[in-house]
Parts: sequence; C-alpha cells; structure tokens
Amino acid sequence: MVRAKTGLGGMADRLGGMVDLARDQFSGLEGLYRRFGPVCRLGGYTYLLGPEANQFVFAHSELFSWREAFDVLVPVDGETAMIVSDGDDHHRRRRLVQPAFTRRRIDGYVAIMATHARKTVDSWHPGSEIDLYQEFRRAIRHGTITALFGERLAADEPVFGAQLQIALDLLDQSPLLLPIRKNLPAYKRAITAREKVRDLVQTEVDRRRSADEDSADVLTALVRGRDEDGSGLSDLEIADQVISLIAAGYETTSAAMAWATRAVLVDPAIFEQARAEVAAAVPAGRDLTADDLPQLSYLDNVVSETLRLYPPGPIDLRKSISAFDFEGHHIPAGTSIIISPYVTHRLPELWPEPTRFDPSRWSHQRKPAPYEYLPFGGGTHRCIGSMFATTEVKTMLAHFVRERRVELLSTSDAAVGLATMRPKHGIPARVLS
Repeated sequence: MVRAKTGLGGMADRLGGMVDLARDQFSGLEGLYRRFGPVCRLGGYTYLLGPEANQFVFAHSELFSWREAFDVLVPVDGETAMIVSDGDDHHRRRRLVQPAFTRRRIDGYVAIMATHARKTVDSWHPGSEIDLYQEFRRAIRHGTITALFGERLAADEPVFGAQLQIALDLLDQSPLLLPIRKNLPAYKRAITAREKVRDLVQTEVDRRRSADEDSADVLTALVRGRDEDGSGLSDLEIADQVISLIAAGYETTSAAMAWATRAVLVDPAIFEQARAEVAAAVPAGRDLTADDLPQLSYLDNVVSETLRLYPPGPIDLRKSISAFDFEGHHIPAGTSIIISPYVTHRLPELWPEPTRFDPSRWSHQRKPAPYEYLPFGGGTHRCIGSMFATTEVKTMLAHFVRERRVELLSTSDAAVGLATMRPKHGIPARVLS
C-alpha cells in the first residue's frame, strides 16, 4: 500500500472515499489511507490512520473521551460498563475486575474451554454440513459464561444468546441512523432484550451476596471486590460488567475463532503443521491442559496471524475533549475520531506481503510495537480479556485440528461488522472425519 501525501483532499477525493467505504467498508478504510495519508475528514469523522496515529492516541489519552465515543454500545453493554467508562470510573471498575484475568486464573479456565471444544467437535458426524462460525460461537458463549460466571448462569446460555443478539444487531445499523436510533423500534427491542438478561444476572448476584461459598470466578470477584476505601461495585455496575464481558467475550472471540478455522483449512500445509504440533504435545484422547499451551508455539503464530489479518475490532473510536495538532492538522475539541487496527495491520511497510496469511512471520520478523499490532486496542483501555480470548481460541483450535478433518464449502473471506469483524457468510464446511 503506497501512502498518499498527507492532506484532506478535494471534493472529488472525499466523494471517492465515501463511495469506497459504501462499497466495502474494509477496503474502503485502506483506500482512505492511500488517498489522504494519516489524516482524513470524512462523513462527520476524522480518521487518524497508521502506526504514528495509534501511538499518538494511546500516548495522549487525556485528550479523548471513551464514554461519548462509545455511546453506541450502551444498549448492549450498559451505562457503567468499562468500555464506555472514562477516568476514575474506568480505573476503579478495571481495578476490581482485573484480578479475575491474571495468567493463573486464566490457566484455571482452560479445562472448561477444552471441555466445550471437545463437546462441540464430538457432536459432528461425517458427511454433515456445518457452519464453523456458529458451532464455535455457541461453544465459546457457553464456555465464557461458565468460566467467568458459573454453571447457574451458563444454564441460561440460550437466553443470553437470543436476547443479546437482538442488542448486538443494533450495532450493525448504518451510522447515518445514529442521531435518530433511539426512536427506532430496533432500539427499543434491544433495551427490552437487555433488561431480560439483566434480570438473570441480578438473580445470580442476589444469590451470591447471600450464599457463603468459595468461588474464584469473576462474578464472585465483582460481588465481593472492595476498593482501598472499602467500597464495592453497585448492582448496576456488576450487571453491566457481567453483560459486557459476556457479549464482548463471545462476539469477538467467536469471530477470531471463525477466521482461524478458515485460515488453517484454506492452506493444507498450515493445517498439517498445526495438527502435528498438537498431536506431539497432547496425547490422543486427552483434553488440552494449561501446561500444554506453552508447547504449541506454531499454534500461537496461527492465532497471532489471524488477529493481524482479521482484528476483532477493525476500528477504534474516540471523542476529542481538547483540541490538538497532529501531522500538521488542527483537530478541534468535540471531534469524532476513528483509528483502525485493520489498516495498520495491512501496511506493507510494517508487514511484508500483508494480505498473505503467513504464521511463520511471527518467528522471523521483528516483534511489532504495541501501536503496530493492536487486535485488542491499546493504551489504558486495552481489552481486559485479551489473554482470556487468545487462550480460548488457541485451546479450541488445538482440539479442532487434532480431532477433525473438514473441508470448506466456500473460501470467501467477505467480512461484515465494524464493531466486530466477522465472516459475512459464516464458515460453511463439510465434516470428512
């Protein structure tokens, strides 16, 4: 990708950029960088693109608001979720949730992840046609709820899936509808659906408050966690954290898992190398354990390459709360900002042959800087569940390549969704054995 000279462009360039985005939002993002360079104002947004832009935004968090930028997520995640929190509120909520996402805690979740992977692949019959995206989406949703919040909430997984999907569908609406969306029937349906989910969560929160049990999951940490002044999270805050962690946990992780399965199936050599590595590390008939994970370095590379080409969040939003200058351009306060991991991950100056899926690049290329590789965002708001997500994808992918052989019924990599980049047509496949 050859970058154009930095500039805002003339009317023809801006019109061309809008047409490109309307035709394909992902290639359109790349086109903006080629046309305008790191700064582009288009359609009510200012795009700050490329590694230098990412670095600037992450290093100057005081210039930006998350709450205003991510207002679109409130019908899904709630008013007090971390992803829509700023400043002290964000730090406090993150501090109370963080202990549940340590390496030690995540290692303890691997057995649950492996169990759900095995149950999923064991349910397939040779000759059957399946959608790998939907198959693993259900497994990841159930596994995420079980690991983080316990078996009782996991028993309601179908309800979580059905109701949260109503809210998640709202995120795919055109940005043009944002000013009026609160008056739309879809918005009201999303709010009603989320309230049903919140009622389920509140019932379990009430039970946890009254029960004397030794549980090490995230819900117990949220209920019992105390800050330095002795204060804890309110019931509203707890429910919002639970719902947002469930929604983000399975929405983004299942998308990454779908792209990973497609990648290993498109190239038989990648599949066979991954399969051989897992077979050598994990004896047949035994579920993967946390102790096995460090031995699967090639699978690590596959997951990293998947997240490079198909970052779960292809764009990231901010709202400027102070004016600033970047690359010779003055950005006023109140500007809606878009940065893009998707664009950064496909720059040839950072990634040779950027559109080629090449796990080996993670063994021989230099390690990218945090602002060059950001599948889970960056800075103070970097996704708190990133290690959980990559562990879950790696665990499920290991079981998939070891236990099954399937063939793709389509090699399309058409994508949809700027909130979460997911396969537009799923990952249709036929089970061979």
